[in-house]
Amino acid sequence: MGQNMKPGSGPDLAVETLSVHAVQTATKRRKQKWKSKLTSSLFVLPYLICFIAFLIYPLMHGIIMSFQDYELLSDSTKFIGLQNYVDIFTAGSYTHTSFFQGLLGTVKFVIYSVPFLIVVGLLLALLVNALPKKASGLFRTIFFSPYAISASVMAVIFLRVFDTNSGLLNIVLGKLGLQSQIGWLTDLPWAWISLIGATLWWTIGFNMLIFINALNEVSEEMYEAAKIDGASAWQKLIYITLPSIRKIMLFIIITSTIASFNIYAQPFLMTRGGPGSETTVLLMNVFDVAFGQHKMGAASAMALLMAIMIIVVSIIQFRVTNEKER
Repeated sequence: MGQNMKPGSGPDLAVETLSVHAVQTATKRRKQKWKSKLTSSLFVLPYLICFIAFLIYPLMHGIIMSFQDYELLSDSTKFIGLQNYVDIFTAGSYTHTSFFQGLLGTVKFVIYSVPFLIVVGLLLALLVNALPKKASGLFRTIFFSPYAISASVMAVIFLRVFDTNSGLLNIVLGKLGLQSQIGWLTDLPWAWISLIGATLWWTIGFNMLIFINALNEVSEEMYEAAKIDGASAWQKLIYITLPSIRKIMLFIIITSTIASFNIYAQPFLMTRGGPGSETTVLLMNVFDVAFGQHKMGAASAMALLMAIMIIVVSIIQFRVTNEKER
């Protein structure tokens, strides 16, 4: 009982053993955490490589080119600072005319198309969501299927539908005894109507699915309480549905605006910018300056200004919508 405990034995040994075990456990956990992070990074690595190769590098290269006199068919490049941007805002220059003419067409398309992309997408979502489960799945597939096809296929379909002489739409109108020689792709306002109609058919399925997912998140208890209080279907939509999906609505407004600003395939393949230059959009003129006039530096400056405008419009939409919600 009166013997002294030797160092390295008894309680001291137990404490030392626990300390060693704790250190080993902590080391093992750090190694496992590092391995987990490495594994996760390896899964992300292919995307990161593609992101850098196909987005970051072209973006940086485009920014550099916008400060150069870069001719597509010439080996020599010359740094000219902001001259390409100055030319865009100099009346009478080719890039000025191309930029603002194309911008006008793009803004028109955004104004004409975005309200329909929002309203029609929401209406389709409400209708499909109200159907029985099996029918709902069928119609989701039907409405979303066009979104999966390429722009060229979409254009071929609607060139056949809107052709003035032998198009399906004019044939049907003729059978009904109505005007059957409408220039859907060659006259105004029919050219814009055709572009918006084709865009709706091609892309509305995406917005519809997003809205359906949002509608499914709305609490059924709120609808039941409103039903007990005698609320009509319209009142349920205004006071329950729309406030509950406002964040998704904001997302769709912003994404639809960005997509419409990037309009290119429909007017390029269907109307060629006609009649005249009425449906010519900004990306068509960027393409013309780059590959028609071979001025890659000027085209890069035009494209970057367009990107900045899209960012500014998106920020304004976001802030205005947030202010309304407060």
